[in-house]
Amino acid sequence: MKKILDLISEELKKAFEAAGYDSGLGKATISNRPDLCEYQCNGAMAGAKQYKKAPIMIANDVAGQLQGSAVFSEVSAVAPGFLNLKIKEEFLTDYLRSMRDDVKFGLDMPQNPQKIVVDYGGPNIAKPLHVGHMRSAVIGESIKRILRYCGHEVIGDVHLGDWGLQMGLIITELKERNPQWVYFDENYTGEYPAEAPFTVSELEEIYPTASGKSKMDGDYKAKAMENTYKLQSGVRGHRALWEHIKNISIADLKANYSKLDVDFDLWKGESDVQELIPGMVVSMKEGGHAYESEGALVVDVKEETDTKEIPPCMILKSDGAALYNTTDLATILDRMEQINPDGMIYLTDKRQELYFEQVFRCARKTGLVPSKVRLNWLGFGTMNGKDGKPFKTREGGVMRLENLIKETVDEMYRKITENQSLPEEEAARTARQIALSALKYGDLSNQASKDYIFDMERFTSFEGDTGPYILYTIVRIKSILNKYQEQGGVLSAAVLKDAVSGSEKDLMMVLTRFNACVESACEEIAPHKICAYIYDLANAFNRFYHETKILAEEDVEKKAGWIALLVLTRDILETCIDVLGFSAPERM
Repeated sequence: MKKILDLISEELKKAFEAAGYDSGLGKATISNRPDLCEYQCNGAMAGAKQYKKAPIMIANDVAGQLQGSAVFSEVSAVAPGFLNLKIKEEFLTDYLRSMRDDVKFGLDMPQNPQKIVVDYGGPNIAKPLHVGHMRSAVIGESIKRILRYCGHEVIGDVHLGDWGLQMGLIITELKERNPQWVYFDENYTGEYPAEAPFTVSELEEIYPTASGKSKMDGDYKAKAMENTYKLQSGVRGHRALWEHIKNISIADLKANYSKLDVDFDLWKGESDVQELIPGMVVSMKEGGHAYESEGALVVDVKEETDTKEIPPCMILKSDGAALYNTTDLATILDRMEQINPDGMIYLTDKRQELYFEQVFRCARKTGLVPSKVRLNWLGFGTMNGKDGKPFKTREGGVMRLENLIKETVDEMYRKITENQSLPEEEAARTARQIALSALKYGDLSNQASKDYIFDMERFTSFEGDTGPYILYTIVRIKSILNKYQEQGGVLSAAVLKDAVSGSEKDLMMVLTRFNACVESACEEIAPHKICAYIYDLANAFNRFYHETKILAEEDVEKKAGWIALLVLTRDILETCIDVLGFSAPERM
């Protein structure tokens, strides 16, 4: 289904051509002066030089051709040469009816759907999720959902940090505390216990302890490096411990991500591609791309057009050890072999821009990915406290993500129970839904690359540009629709009517922008565009609601027309919050 701006522009193009001008000048935009008109066209200004004519003369010629248009109710040429346009109510109503009848409200599906991997999350096993993990999870989940809604096949991969020195550190500390464990008996040939001899809480204490010791004690660090080597060399006991560490960590990660309504299709980690690294390195050498530099193996990735220094991409350190670069390149190789995607999107802290520039260039230069496969990196900003510094607990430490979620849920529970009485189970469920809207909308409404201030009081407010305000609007619509049905009305029988007031028409106009908004958010990988749209839509609805006595209207057909408009508004708002990753309760 064509976007409304395209249909308006088509009407303008025909008018420009009929008036003797280039049809390409007939491009419409949303008016930047809504007090004067709804849409505008500046084509006459652009054509003045080409036709050696005053812009106002061109505008008047075109306006003359648009008299009696099926699209416009009013067209006026305004000095120095603007065309101010107002849409016919009948045209607007017909367009919304077509949207309502379309499977996805007029959003066109791609002729060639893409297969896309979204790499987001990136937690390390044996470590708890903290607030720094929230942005990647929330933004990545939304991008995955937006792309899927737009008709693409999307695979979300958590990409775990489950290999390397951190594992050696944990195993070393476990051995220091429990040298009698069978895992450390090199002569043991039997089966290892099925259950881990430690809990996830113990693991979360063990890693920072081991990390701290390694920084102060050279012998301890040497043991950790030796245990890392044993793990990576396949020593049975070390591998068995590592499997325990992975299993209980992943179970805990899944539980905590589920509290954010975030899920992944793949739970792969760095360990899954280790066997690919030797062959990949040989291929890079034989292809003439990788060479030794100061003992390390590197690939030059600089280009003639570079305006800044781009260092070589290191593949192996001087001691032959792999790096994050190596693992990420092997992961790209693995995805090409196992999934063969059309594109990959990575979400990380924006400070990693140079790193991903090096990795992507290396992947292309060494032939890991063909030129047709898109590699996108989206760097996100920092979530800061009110002091403008990275968000901390009141004690100054890094807050665990589950604690932030709990604090937000508790705050929403307090707010909803002090205003009304709800059954305990419903109150708890509703508080969680609203809390997720506060957290996710508070994050997603900012452009991903920008830092933002986390403000609990503002994010949980039911007023202003917040998730709870959006949900409150949806619940208000649901309440009206429920009362209409209680009065004997049938929602499916309600038919959209032409607007009879300015606020009603304004609401209808915002609804028509849905397909263009979602398409733009998909193409630009920009969830904040959907947030901006639903805030506009919620505001437009609330203006209409406050000016209109919907259920008290005595004209049955007029009331039914308004109800049909509310149904469409509800459905589009709920579709939008679903792709953002949260949902609305039935009442608040």
